[in-house]
Parts: sequence; C-alpha cells; structure tokens
Amino acid sequence: MKRLFEIDSPIYRFMSTLLNVLVLNICWLLGSLPIFTIGISTIAACDVGLKMVEDKEGYVARQFLIAYKKNMKQGLILGIMALISTYAIYLDVQLVRVMADPSVFMIMGSILSIVVCVIGLLYTFPLAARYDNSIPNMIKNSFRISTKYFVRTILLILLLIVEVLAFSFNLTLFFIGVLIGPACMILTTCLIARPIFRKIEKDNGVETDEEGDN
Repeated sequence: MKRLFEIDSPIYRFMSTLLNVLVLNICWLLGSLPIFTIGISTIAACDVGLKMVEDKEGYVARQFLIAYKKNMKQGLILGIMALISTYAIYLDVQLVRVMADPSVFMIMGSILSIVVCVIGLLYTFPLAARYDNSIPNMIKNSFRISTKYFVRTILLILLLIVEVLAFSFNLTLFFIGVLIGPACMILTTCLIARPIFRKIEKDNGVETDEEGDN
C-alpha cells in the first residue's frame, strides 16, 4: 500500500500532474481576468505546457509568471487580434442563422472564415511561447504547419472539440471544465505541437538546449 504513494508510483505521478494542471489553469484564469490579456496568459500557459509534456515544468506558477512578464507586448496584440477575429466570426454566424434563406455562398463564407481563423491561430500561441519572431511570421508559420502536418492538425482539432463537448455534457463536467478545462486544451495543443517543433528544428539543423527551452 505504501508503494502506491511513493514518488515514482503511478498514483503519485498522476496526482502531481493533476495538481500542476489545476495550478496552470488557475494561473491562466487569473492572467486572463481582464479579457484583453488572454493572449498573454495563453502564451505563458503554452510556455509551461511545452515543458509539462516533457516533464520539465518545475514550479508551474513561477514559470507561468516569468513567461507572462516576458510576453506582455506580443501576447496583448495576439490576444486582441484573436478576440476581434472570434467576435467577427460570431457575428457572421449569427447573421447566417437569423437569415430566412441564406445563400450557399454565405454559408461557405462563414465556414471558410472559421477555418482560416482556426488554422491561423491554432499553433500561433505555442509558436510565440517557443520562438522569438514577428506576429505576422508566427501566423504564417501556423498556416504552414497546419497544412504540412494536416493529419496531426485534424487530430488536434478533433481532440479539442471532444474536450469542449465533454466539459459541456452536464453541470458536474462543466464545473470540472472550469477547474482544468482550458489547461487541458492548452496541454493537448502542446502535446501535438511539441514533436512538430522538434522535427522542424531537426530538419533545419537547429540544435536546442532542452534544459533551456522557453
């Protein structure tokens, strides 16, 4: 019985990971409280998430705070861009819904705008956490990764959709979703993105110091 709670036991590792996910989620929520800072908070969470998928996260709250301070300017711009894009798509979808007989072109236009927004932002925040680059280049790279690694991208989108639906299934799961949902989605994204980043770095002959990763 004692073995179950030793440091290298599966239960201990699971509880430790769950605690880190909870702490990361709380940090993300607090960092996003003024909604326009959601981009800063998301980049900081991705910074921690990329380390967590390799068991190198250390003190989650401290690393989150360091990344948060480091990415304020870039994260603020990205967050505002993401909020504006999301709201524009929401208005577009609502317009199609209230129309009595929307044309095929309008429906296709709404679907296309959603697709463009998703693939344009899907890898942008992990890229911002991992690399120093301009915002236009990060968005371009998100498009490139989404198309080059199409199967993985579709898998990632499906996993994120499943997580959203699961946390929306009933009130209990919704409450659990509030506690760990955003962090789970960020970690899922990092889990798919991290091997892609490493492969790109390897293909380009970039040597990285894993202990010193951002």
